[in-house]
Amino acid sequence: MANPFQASTMSLRKTYSIACALVAWAACAADKPAAPATNSAVTRTYRLGFSGFPPTPDISRAASVIAIWLPRADAAIIHLEPKWTELLSGESPTAIAHREFAGLVNLYRSRNLDIVVVIDATNGVDRTAQAAELVAAGRSITEPSVQALYRAWARAVVAEVHPVALGLAAETNLIRFGAPARVYQAVVQMANDAARDVRLEDPTLPLFVSVQVDLAWGRLQGTNQYVGVEQDFRDFPFTQWIGLSSYPFLAGFTDPAQMPDDWYRKPLNGRAIPVVITEGGWSSANTSAVTSSPARQAHWIARQMQLADQVGANYVFQLLFADIDLVAFQAQFDPRVLPFARIGMVDSVLAPKPALAVWDSTFARARTR
Repeated sequence: MANPFQASTMSLRKTYSIACALVAWAACAADKPAAPATNSAVTRTYRLGFSGFPPTPDISRAASVIAIWLPRADAAIIHLEPKWTELLSGESPTAIAHREFAGLVNLYRSRNLDIVVVIDATNGVDRTAQAAELVAAGRSITEPSVQALYRAWARAVVAEVHPVALGLAAETNLIRFGAPARVYQAVVQMANDAARDVRLEDPTLPLFVSVQVDLAWGRLQGTNQYVGVEQDFRDFPFTQWIGLSSYPFLAGFTDPAQMPDDWYRKPLNGRAIPVVITEGGWSSANTSAVTSSPARQAHWIARQMQLADQVGANYVFQLLFADIDLVAFQAQFDPRVLPFARIGMVDSVLAPKPALAVWDSTFARARTR
């Protein structure tokens, strides 16, 4: 399933990187916003958070968005493809990682947020394809030299960010389903190699991959026949945690109430393993694929928290806090991102939607770990 956070071109990435540095300065200089009051009658096991993706390629707007969601979060996720253009040019992975993440990490640390990192090994918009920057350069992750760059990038990110957990590939079952076999095998090879590299430097860091839950249930294939994710556990044996991704409004569900209670639990197949909801969402507006509404989106947020409770999840992330202003980004977004443009908790001008109140009520629950 497409990941809206991955839908950036090189120019958007540059904007995002600059925005991160400004956000770190602006937010740290401001008074810390008050967090919602705690409701001690209900608890949650999981930390909640967002990514820093802005609704427009505007530095001040990016700062505004992060300032709004910071008091609604006790975790943050960094979910990005490797900086392939810079890596292929010979630039130091360490220097790139510092430039990209230092300011943002300092901000998150100042708010005592846990940071989870997911490195996307392929094209986050189109799981049948490789990263656009690699394709543009005529390169491929099937090349040993490119795999070596991926491994160096993973090491550099860990050294710079010091995340609480590291994802080494995203939606691996969807890559296996849609991409050429040689591309999937390259993901398997380089993720396992990177896991060995990272463990040499930090043997205690939890490692994982994420899987697409809608595909595991057979919803994206149109069969509605459950297939599970056992091959992912076999192909990525380093997996100590598991990341779950789900966009059920694109998987044939018209109402979140239709989703089974074991939606997140069944793919675990009885494993007692930490769970990270790495991404997901429900559109608040009609798309070419589905009919929806702000109320239905709010219902999904409530339902997702119930499903996360079912597995005692460790983290629940929503990549987009704000809707994407497609006009502002103009040609920088792939058309396949359109269904995901309205999954934010606020719209593109930062007006809250009903889903935000549901998120806030969940955040107000006392956390048990």
